[in-house]
Amino acid sequence: MRKLGIIGGMSWVSTATYYDRINRLVQRRTTRMTSAPLLIESLDFAHLSALTADADWQRAAGVLIDSAKRLEGAGAQGLLIGANSMHRLYDEVAGAVNIPILHIADCVGLAMARAGTTNAALLGTRNVMTESFYRKRLVAHGVDLLPPDLDYVEQLDRIIYRELMVGKVTREAERSLKTIITNMAQDGAQAIVLACTELDLVVDVDANVLPIFDSTRIHCDAAVDWILSSQDGG
Repeated sequence: MRKLGIIGGMSWVSTATYYDRINRLVQRRTTRMTSAPLLIESLDFAHLSALTADADWQRAAGVLIDSAKRLEGAGAQGLLIGANSMHRLYDEVAGAVNIPILHIADCVGLAMARAGTTNAALLGTRNVMTESFYRKRLVAHGVDLLPPDLDYVEQLDRIIYRELMVGKVTREAERSLKTIITNMAQDGAQAIVLACTELDLVVDVDANVLPIFDSTRIHCDAAVDWILSSQDGG
């Protein structure tokens, strides 16, 4: 198996999900006693949240680049960034190391292409929903995206940052997401992309009014394919 490095802590809640799901999938595809070969650096998200100004993002890029280099130096053969929003910095981080980084939006786009999904609505943090860095990756895989609704952007930002990222799950948040998804279906969305690694805490991915493409699950699935690719003959 190949050793994967994870830049985590953004948030610790989703990093725990990555560790759990990757190991369960590796175990399912190998033996009951097998664990995934992982290197995880859990960053302090207090220094990486609520980024707005260009200087904030430049500082964050330096933090992620340093983390990627440390993981590469420690023996990681590939990397993933365990957060959708921080993929705004993907090009800078990928350019600073000599090992591949699995881009979460490309993994989602490939999964949607395999499913024949060409129309969807995107749910995530403000920068994921309103900026181009994430949306253009899905569009490149043939997916048309509904324009962001600013009312939903405000609701989701509050739920994600004030609740989910600190491990708080409420029935109110579950109801809010169910209403948003129902309204998006009425607006013409054929599927939903959960482009926040904590949103599956309040969205029933397997039973909803629309097909749900959960970025965390998909990213983990792609990570396991990569980890096992040499073993499988890839």
